Amino acid sequence: MGVFKIEYLFSWSGGHADFDFEFDKDSIALLNEPPEELPVWTQLDYCKCPNCPLDSNDVDYCPTAVSFIPVLERFRNVDSSDEVEVQATVADRRIFMTAPARRAISSVVGLLFATSGCPHTIYFRPMVRYHIPLASENETIMRAMSMYSLAQYFKHKTGAPPDMDLVGLRKIYDELQTVNMTMAERLRSVEGTPSSSVNSLILLDMYAKMVPKEIDNSLKDLAYLFQSFLH
Repeated sequence: MGVFKIEYLFSWSGGHADFDFEFDKDSIALLNEPPEELPVWTQLDYCKCPNCPLDSNDVDYCPTAVSFIPVLERFRNVDSSDEVEVQATVADRRIFMTAPARRAISSVVGLLFATSGCPHTIYFRPMVRYHIPLASENETIMRAMSMYSLAQYFKHKTGAPPDMDLVGLRKIYDELQTVNMTMAERLRSVEGTPSSSVNSLILLDMYAKMVPKEIDNSLKDLAYLFQSFLH
């Protein structure tokens, strides 16, 4: 089994947090083991997403909630607007940035959710394999559209009809919005949850709302980049 790693180092006035993530190269599943004892708020039926396809008779704990445990623990004393210095290492490339805590944390949360095992977030694993730390709005839109379009190419190669109108991508993001906001409600119910953790999810949800909007706009904001292909 091949493994690839993504590292994040955070520092702020009065503290720091380090994350060393390991992922399976084939499945892009997170390999880091969760704690042996899981808190009550991670149980599947605790503030369960209304669109969750998992059955609590078969699955005891919510995959995304379990993946959030280290984030909640390590940023407990960080406010949403605190400035955080970030050093991320992806594929031997090191990136340094300073950002508000909510944005810095959301970059890690996106990784964890996609690789946690949640059926609604599994579609984002190709983006994890080529992760861009603290990606901008336009980068996120471009990467999501490109990922889905490439998936349609592979679907076409199997003989199945491709979805070139990106209808399926809209559904993926609609489901993701439900996951994000329900998870935010789950965290709000946990005593001592910092605003930075909740607001990192709200920021992710803002990005999740942008992609369907761009589909509605026929990607007009990106079309100019592809003029050389249209002749």
